[in-house]
Amino acid sequence: MADSNAKMTQATPQEIIISILAGLFAPLLAIFLIVQLVLGIQAEHKPDLSAEAAEKATLKRIQPFGKLVALDANAPRVEKSGKEVYDAVCSSCHGSGALGAPKFESRGDWGGRIGQGYDTLLKHAIEGIRQMPPRGGDDTLSDLEMARAVVFMANAGGASFKEPPASTPPAAVPATAVAPPADGNAAAAKP
Repeated sequence: MADSNAKMTQATPQEIIISILAGLFAPLLAIFLIVQLVLGIQAEHKPDLSAEAAEKATLKRIQPFGKLVALDANAPRVEKSGKEVYDAVCSSCHGSGALGAPKFESRGDWGGRIGQGYDTLLKHAIEGIRQMPPRGGDDTLSDLEMARAVVFMANAGGASFKEPPASTPPAAVPATAVAPPADGNAAAAKP
């Protein structure tokens, strides 16, 4: 127990001031160092104030988030080659082997798959398998484009598949072409 008769010594005003200043020194030092750190970081990130940089920044801020593309629905569709399909769609996974995809040009990764045969590889590419979505995630690809991509990637992995030939559409007959009647009466031929 504490001695109730013990007397505490009185602190002088000078000792009180010194203890208050010593107690405030550590927090003030911490605040000062934090401010210096923030100012140092800001000094390293000085903005480029040139007119060209300002214009680029403005164009980036006001660019639209979507783009409208008008395509001619009657324009003939140009089929992509296997390399074009690989570069546009397949390389994101097959280039790095992401999600267990066989890496491009890796004979070890493609060996077992090539052994399954071209038809099985094409079926898996079109329908999807495991983490690979159907058509590699691009539903606009035709079966011919998928076949070309499969041949391109498998051949790079050691296969010797032949690229499928381009499908030739039948010759179209213009809808406005109407044969004149045998008797030569042009007025009767008009609908």
